[in-house]
Amino acid sequence: MKKTILLILAMAFMSFNALAQKINWITLEEAVDLQNKEPKKIMMDAYTNWCGPCKMLDKNTFQKKEVVDYVNEHYYAVKFNAEGDEMINFNGQEFSNPNYNPALANRRNSAHELSRFFKIQAYPTIVFLDEKANLIFPLTGYKTPSQIELYLKMFKKDANIKDAKNAIFFINFFFFKIKC
Repeated sequence: MKKTILLILAMAFMSFNALAQKINWITLEEAVDLQNKEPKKIMMDAYTNWCGPCKMLDKNTFQKKEVVDYVNEHYYAVKFNAEGDEMINFNGQEFSNPNYNPALANRRNSAHELSRFFKIQAYPTIVFLDEKANLIFPLTGYKTPSQIELYLKMFKKDANIKDAKNAIFFINFFFFKIKC
């Protein structure tokens, strides 16, 4: 009897997880094409396969219903392996990773040319682009759902880099200094 109840609970839990909402991830090329039809900003998650904080961002932040709903409504969401071997066409240029080593696919590899273009220096980095695919700001590091929501709303309202730097100072002060 106990086994049956546990089995039913496990199946219900798995079904609930399967129905959970997810961010609608697309490629950068698809996002830029969609901007021509319906202008929206782009939120690009630059990750690597070996990055622990990148996996935490996926598991904790990008699974939260409020984040998922806001991103899906207001942004085109792009997943980008910043050390991958994908060929990407962006703003009339081709970006690749000529030094990519397949033997290092799940370890540190060479940086993709698009990573250098967006000045990505650490992982994860969330790159925000405006409705014309111009860089707004590269946001570095793991962010909790409440932290990322502030940035999503700020950039949705056309905040600029100065606003972003002030917000980063405030968020770091508020979340890390005051709690200590």
